[in-house]
Amino acid sequence: MNDTLDVVLRLIAVLVVFLVLPLLVGQTEHKVMAHMQGRLGPMYAGGFHGWAQLVADGVKFAQKEDIVPADADRRVFQLAPAVALLPYLLVLIAIPVGPDGFVGQTVDAGLIFVLAVMGVGVLGSLMAGWASANKFSLLGGLRTAAQLMAYELPMLLTAASVAMAAGTLSLPGIVDGYHWWWTPWQLVGGVVFFTAGLAELQRPPFDMPVADSEIIFGAYTEYTGLRFALFLLAEYAGIVVLCALTTVLFLGGWHGPWSGSAGWLWTLVKTALLAFVVIWLRVSYPRLREDQLQKLAWTVLIPLSLAQIALTGVVKVVIS
Repeated sequence: MNDTLDVVLRLIAVLVVFLVLPLLVGQTEHKVMAHMQGRLGPMYAGGFHGWAQLVADGVKFAQKEDIVPADADRRVFQLAPAVALLPYLLVLIAIPVGPDGFVGQTVDAGLIFVLAVMGVGVLGSLMAGWASANKFSLLGGLRTAAQLMAYELPMLLTAASVAMAAGTLSLPGIVDGYHWWWTPWQLVGGVVFFTAGLAELQRPPFDMPVADSEIIFGAYTEYTGLRFALFLLAEYAGIVVLCALTTVLFLGGWHGPWSGSAGWLWTLVKTALLAFVVIWLRVSYPRLREDQLQKLAWTVLIPLSLAQIALTGVVKVVIS
């Protein structure tokens, strides 16, 4: 009975994190962009420092009419937002936050599990594009699929490099095997992993499949109201997952000065700093063209990820 209660409490904790952290990232994005770009609106909603901006956005989405195109595949169209969002909930269950089992559910091959489940999220975009009966939505969905194919490979290769270094596919095992000198050794792999993750999330400067100023809003053109809000929530949940995974794989997770029993705090701090970098990149860099986006993946990131695996192999032979 105690074991069952422990599992239930862990799952409730993961669900609370899943519902809260993406909203905090969204609110932070409003504030950071307002400061960096001199935007006035997000600084005034509700009075003190625009605290009600996210509430206003939620009310706006709830008030919008829920429209399904007449020629759309209704069931697939309505299911797509959930398919885009739920994989990130499943991934959060397996990401360790602190030592001593501070994780939703320990998975033996956790690295394979989280990367495989994250790849499922693209099905939501494909379903949305195909079911919308809109050629622009379909083009956006196909661009999303092409981008995923290009950036999934360097992401997997760099993650494999970390697994080679740690000698395990378990995420808690990877963090337990972490040493301070891993950070410079795996630095290139960490940058490649983080960059490829941004591209999979279609975050600027890799948001060509969406490109709201050019092709309306990609695969999500026909979505309104709360269904559209679910796609945005999936994006913010993906940011949390990507930053947490980068922290666990490349930055030592809960390891830090005076960590002790409060190691989970280091995980959250590192994740928050990476989330800030994600927002910073959106403000700082223009959108890549489609050919530039593909060229970066195939001619830069994949060779670098292969070089990282080769370096890991050499270092493992030397230290053994």
